[in-house]
Amino acid sequence: MWQIAKAVMFAFVGIRKKSDLENDAATLKPSQVIIGGIIGAILFVLCIMLVVRLVVS
Repeated sequence: MWQIAKAVMFAFVGIRKKSDLENDAATLKPSQVIIGGIIGAILFVLCIMLVVRLVVS
């Protein structure tokens, strides 16, 4: 689970070592990465909404 979260976080940022990328490609299934990406995107949007509400109020 941590490997999926780490791969998704680095994908959002856009930085990754080539060796880590190759390791993820060999060990992770595409469905795992897709589900992790969806969960990561939802968490990102919720955090942005929380920050906006804190700043506006």
